[in-house]
Amino acid sequence: MFKNKTLLITGGTGSFGNAVLNRFLKTDIGEIRIFSRDEKKQDDMRHEYQAKMPEVADKIKFYLGDVRDLQSVQNAMHGVDYIFHAAALKQVPSCEFFPIEAVKTNVLGTENVLTAAIAEGVKKVICLSTDKAAYPVNAMGTSKAMMEKVAVAKARSSKDTMICCTRYGNVMCSRGSVIPLWIEQIKKGEAITITEPSMTRFIMSLEEAVELVLFAFNNAESGDIMVQKAPACTIKTQAEAVCELFGGDKEKIKIIGIRHGEKMYETLLTNEECAGAIDMGNFYRVPADKRGLNYDKYVNAGNTERNPLTEFNSGNTELLDVAGVKDKLLELSYIREEIKAMEER
Repeated sequence: MFKNKTLLITGGTGSFGNAVLNRFLKTDIGEIRIFSRDEKKQDDMRHEYQAKMPEVADKIKFYLGDVRDLQSVQNAMHGVDYIFHAAALKQVPSCEFFPIEAVKTNVLGTENVLTAAIAEGVKKVICLSTDKAAYPVNAMGTSKAMMEKVAVAKARSSKDTMICCTRYGNVMCSRGSVIPLWIEQIKKGEAITITEPSMTRFIMSLEEAVELVLFAFNNAESGDIMVQKAPACTIKTQAEAVCELFGGDKEKIKIIGIRHGEKMYETLLTNEECAGAIDMGNFYRVPADKRGLNYDKYVNAGNTERNPLTEFNSGNTELLDVAGVKDKLLELSYIREEIKAMEER
């Protein structure tokens, strides 16, 4: 599907961008453009791929810029066929203290990416969202909810550019996530710190995040929100699984309390979205409401049919036990490499 095509990844120096590169660089894709604002991460990535994939590293092109700056986005978009829009501020506590910064990147940045994509005739744009956008209670989730609204609104008026969103839960071992922190705490002989033991979160791997984006790429219609059916676990279960894998003391797990803006459980599909959601096996598709602003014609004849599905959240999905979480973690190359490194010490 990407033969001789040019793919642009915004925020491409992050975990998702690296996962896409590892997945596609050795295929017949024409070019992958990494767009981000951090020159150091770009330089590190350039050297890394020249060392480990020298025969295909020339397919990677680096563009320094910021999604907040429309001109820099436009400069990177000439000749692009497809976009994976991953650039975002996504740390919940940070966004609570600097909400306008979240708006600038997550909302206005998305507007810039989509405006430039439509103007340049990009064929498909997949915007990466989060479960925190459903029933948002924090600034990060609220900004991502607005990002989804921007994408759907753009999709209504764009004839030639397919625009959709993918929404997923916590990606295990992604940059800034909690599992690498726990592993470091165990290495140092410290107690693992958790916020609230009974808090539940959806969990998935980076590879599954890429699979969701590819499924959306192949199956979504413009304006859709695509959701992967994911299992969940409590924070305590996840911490105990990491302790068992890395030799941590489960009895010394330290509870530090809920941080700014955190929820007890996350939602992938709201009750309202469930009314029109389409079950696609391992995924849900939420079509956009394509009705116009003229509500008069809906006063006497609305839609009375409703999907029996109700809110899909991390409290009512499949909850994994410690063994299940360990199996999930052992699927990750990062975890296997960390275990091997500890065993070799």
